[in-house]
Amino acid sequence: MTTVYIVDDDDSVRTALARLIRSANMQVHSFGCVDEFLNSDKPDEHSCVIADIRMPGQGGFDLPKLLAARGHKYPVIFLSAQDTEQTRAAAKRAGGAGFFRKPVDAQALLDAIEWAIREENSNDQLPH
Repeated sequence: MTTVYIVDDDDSVRTALARLIRSANMQVHSFGCVDEFLNSDKPDEHSCVIADIRMPGQGGFDLPKLLAARGHKYPVIFLSAQDTEQTRAAAKRAGGAGFFRKPVDAQALLDAIEWAIREENSNDQLPH
């Protein structure tokens, strides 16, 4: 089963995204900050992270690097209320699997989750 981790400091965003993800028959866990997420117990397989880029403390752009340092390989999809060329470029540099402006199109986000997990799983099966 697919698991999606939501990391956003806004309760209403976490609640709305969790409802959407559950409606697509995916398991969901929500966290209010990056540290809370990093300190949780989480399986890697068939998992994806949706993270706001701006939060108190560490932001979402830090997640791919922090996860890799801990040996985790989750695709990270970034969300932001700020949709600028600079923000999109920063999301790409940070290693994001996707970038969406809030409020996000529900079907586009669900499609991005499935694509990101499929891509990560196919990369794991490539010879090194």
